[in-house]
Amino acid sequence: MSRGPARLAAATGLLFAALFVAALVLMHRAPGLADPDARYAAFQANGGDGILVAVGLYLVPLAGVAFLWHMTAMRALLDTLSPPPSTMAHGLNLLAGVLFVAMLFAGAAAAGAPATASYLGDAAPLAPDVTRALTAVGYGFVFVFAVRGAGMYALTTTTLLRTAGVLPRVVGVLGYLLAAFLLLTASTRPAAALVFPAWVVLVGVSLLAHARRAPSTPVTASAAT
Repeated sequence: MSRGPARLAAATGLLFAALFVAALVLMHRAPGLADPDARYAAFQANGGDGILVAVGLYLVPLAGVAFLWHMTAMRALLDTLSPPPSTMAHGLNLLAGVLFVAMLFAGAAAAGAPATASYLGDAAPLAPDVTRALTAVGYGFVFVFAVRGAGMYALTTTTLLRTAGVLPRVVGVLGYLLAAFLLLTASTRPAAALVFPAWVVLVGVSLLAHARRAPSTPVTASAAT
């Protein structure tokens, strides 16, 4: 295994996890689907929470960029492994990662639209029904579509790393369990979305440990010339 891509994949994965969790915590200050109209009205009238939600909204694209960086480094790492990754799993891995980022962006934009309109666009406060509808659309994008893309990415990545002997058995089993949760869960609780960054951290720590044990790749005479 090449140490460079492994360390880069781990570092960018940890960066993504930190940004994603921070964005999720800040955006969770917005009213949820089960909250009454009074909660939505209070949110629109209180600039503090709206500003925090807007800050969380701006962190989402940074988390997405960090994930794309992580995914690219991970795929570069997979290309150095033996046996080579299967074409189908490798393709699904790419599509699942792109799907996750696209749905995450769309969902965050919808859920954060009331805060953006009221506190960044100087628009009149939105009616509770409109805000709740936008929140529902955002939750659908994130918890139905983005989480499934994350689950498929976790499943394919765990499979490819486990096949190459990079992940220990215990980490592989945990990775499969977390991927199954992401693929099968029907929860719209924000805590459910924390499973994916937890998987990223688990795999990142395992990659760093494996890279530390892996011998350096010797430079052959043909490569030197």
